[in-house]
Amino acid sequence: MKKYLKYAKPYLTFFIVGPIMMLTEVFGEIWIPKLMSMIIDNGVAQRDISCILKVGLIMLGACIIMVIGGTLGAFFSVKASVGFTADLRSDLFHKVQKFSFANIDKFSTGSLVTRLTNDLQQIQNMLAMSLRMALRAPGMLIGGFIMALGLNRQLAAILLIVIPLLSIAIFIIMKSAYPMFTRMQIAIDKLNNGIQESLTNVRVIKSFVREKHEEEKFSVLNDDLKEKTLGAMNIVILTMPVMSLFMNITSCAVVWFGGNQIIAGSMQVGDLTAFITYVTQILMSLMMLAMIILQSSRSMASFHRTSELLDFETELNDEKSASKDKKVENGIVEFKNVYFRYTSLGEDTVEIKDKTGADKKNKKAMQPDERDNSAAAGEGFDAVLSDISFVINKGETVGIIGPTGCGKTSLVQLIPRFYDVSSGSVLVDGTDVRDYSLKNLRDGVGMVLQYNTLFAGTIYENLRWGDENASDEEVRRYAEYAQADGFIGEFTDGYDTMIEQGGSNVSGGQKQRLCIARALLKKPKILILDDSTSAVDTATEKRINEAFADELKDTTKLIIAQRIGSVINADRIIVMNDGKITAIGTHAELMESCKEYQEIYYSQMEKKTEATA
Repeated sequence: MKKYLKYAKPYLTFFIVGPIMMLTEVFGEIWIPKLMSMIIDNGVAQRDISCILKVGLIMLGACIIMVIGGTLGAFFSVKASVGFTADLRSDLFHKVQKFSFANIDKFSTGSLVTRLTNDLQQIQNMLAMSLRMALRAPGMLIGGFIMALGLNRQLAAILLIVIPLLSIAIFIIMKSAYPMFTRMQIAIDKLNNGIQESLTNVRVIKSFVREKHEEEKFSVLNDDLKEKTLGAMNIVILTMPVMSLFMNITSCAVVWFGGNQIIAGSMQVGDLTAFITYVTQILMSLMMLAMIILQSSRSMASFHRTSELLDFETELNDEKSASKDKKVENGIVEFKNVYFRYTSLGEDTVEIKDKTGADKKNKKAMQPDERDNSAAAGEGFDAVLSDISFVINKGETVGIIGPTGCGKTSLVQLIPRFYDVSSGSVLVDGTDVRDYSLKNLRDGVGMVLQYNTLFAGTIYENLRWGDENASDEEVRRYAEYAQADGFIGEFTDGYDTMIEQGGSNVSGGQKQRLCIARALLKKPKILILDDSTSAVDTATEKRINEAFADELKDTTKLIIAQRIGSVINADRIIVMNDGKITAIGTHAELMESCKEYQEIYYSQMEKKTEATA
């Protein structure tokens, strides 16, 4: 828990003053029963009006002080708990921003959302409750017991029996509840994942008329959360009946033995009334402590989940970068004997086949920063990419083509270090990408991902993700290169048109062109287009490629495409299949020497001919 101290330090005054203010309520609650007994025994029994008024005014003053202290205590407690969780949430969000794609896949988006919202809310609730009750509950327990002991030692002996028994019962209940709260938070993760998926893909769901299927999926997740929540709460519900049982038994015992003492003349009525009040306070303080423990047991599960994020070390960082100040200047890209597999990241054990074919266990999966550049290090990895080697010179346009799932996207994602190689190395301008700072490396690489995303805001705001200081003229110029200026001009508000979240109010082709313009505005040395013109007609795509050739002569361009027409005029074309490079060459060279390229070409030409016919 030491890691959380830094979040408490800025609010240390509130953490201290809040509980102290709550102590004013404790002093009032302890003295008021005694004052009440004085009114009963000395005022009412003796018919002394002046005593009743005098003690009554003292009680009124005590109540006013209690109200002021309690209000201030609650105020400071809220300030401390809200400030603590706000700073913690900010650090967690910054940590998540540094996660690699593999890290996000590990936790899942829904789980990250739950940890940053629901889990932190549980921590905030626990802190607020603890600050209000941390001193009040034990203060009432100790103060009430001392006052009860001072009133009647014999009756106080009853409490010495009840308190340990009640404490044991509460401990058993809380111990049973803790693992259930952990399962409940996991169920919330699953529900958030399901809701996110359904809302993100709502158009697909409606187009396939799968609303009922999604409702059934949601019902399963919702029912699972309901069962997990009820399982935890059913145990917690036992707390109140157990408290009531002990309280009633104790009250009956006090009234029985205390009544006999009144009859015998060894105890006054006012003292018995005060004693019963103290018993109630003592048991209620135990109830408060139980509630603190209950909330703590739930928040401990949340603390554990937030600690996982705080302690998680991302494999993509700048700690071992040898050239942190170096920037991408030319955009020369080189792959040297690169092997890559997704599942090697974060595994404790992987199976590797040795050269004899026998399976053997490697106790630790190869981590990205363990730079074993031997090709053999990748053998048997069941790799997504295997023994990839090539060089792309400054300003070259290189097409990458191959069947779906052959590793095209995985290959280009290694350049800006969205993932790290499992073996071998990727170099930019002769320097291993792991030796750049992530900022400098990614500043030099513009990338239009396979799945394009726009954000809520104007077109200007979306395009300026590429360069937040770009002038209106620059934005328009690069939008023209991406063939986006034409359709933007048709909007009533032009570049001030509001884009809805995810770009749902523009077409697929328009979204792709906006994303290309956004990437171009970075003025990158390396531009990667991952099937980013698939929703654009061939005429528009041709104009985009012509703009690239004329205006981006010094920019190295990698174009992943399914259509040969998208890369046919590239300086070179890389043909991939099953995670390996089959051939590299110009269109003419590949038509002569590469059978796979020929098959792709003729199959697409035949389809084009049939479509024309």
